[in-house]
Amino acid sequence: MLEIKNLYSGYKELHILFDVNVKVNKNEITAILGPNGSGKSTLLKSIFGLTTIFNGEIVYEGRDITRIPPHSKTKLGIAYLPQTENIFTNLSVEENLKISGYTVSPDIYQERLELALSMFPELETKLKRKAGTLSGGERQFLAIAMALVRNAKLIMLDEPTAMLSPKFASMMFDRIKFLRDELKLTILLVEQNVLKALDISDRAYMLIGGRVVFDGKAKDLVNHEKFDQLCIGYTL
Repeated sequence: MLEIKNLYSGYKELHILFDVNVKVNKNEITAILGPNGSGKSTLLKSIFGLTTIFNGEIVYEGRDITRIPPHSKTKLGIAYLPQTENIFTNLSVEENLKISGYTVSPDIYQERLELALSMFPELETKLKRKAGTLSGGERQFLAIAMALVRNAKLIMLDEPTAMLSPKFASMMFDRIKFLRDELKLTILLVEQNVLKALDISDRAYMLIGGRVVFDGKAKDLVNHEKFDQLCIGYTL
């Protein structure tokens, strides 16, 4: 579904990623792992069009999307959910969902809304509340619900469990699995909780210093002879 080829990217003149190659298969969860500063978030931002691309190619469903703007990528079905500032905190939950569905017809919007609320019933009783009053976990649920209303096919999640309580973090991993297993969506997941991420993922990539040092099946990374060395500084 998505292929990153020989990507060099960063910010203005600062290089962060070097010769990165990643393949994301349809209907799978692909984990992007690595210590802080390794380039994980930069990779997602590069895919979405928020960095400087020095070289390389980003192909989505057979189309070169390397240099098209983020709003065009959204229309293609790509959703990027940063760790923070992924909802409109000054608007109500309902208004956030309505804004996310502005490109679809009323009938489709209603259908997508019902799907989103069935997946995140925690939001249904809070539709009139300001999104800024939600808990951290509820905000992340709302961000994903908005992606569902937009009818996203590829959802890129950047640290969705960061700063969440253990309860909400566990719920989040379960919902991410549901996106793949029941809704047949494709997930690109950046996550600091390595073992949890690998447990639900199909494939994994490890970034260190802006370069890929491991790519393969998630279970193969868990069983890697240098697993502990690769995961120094992680929550295991």
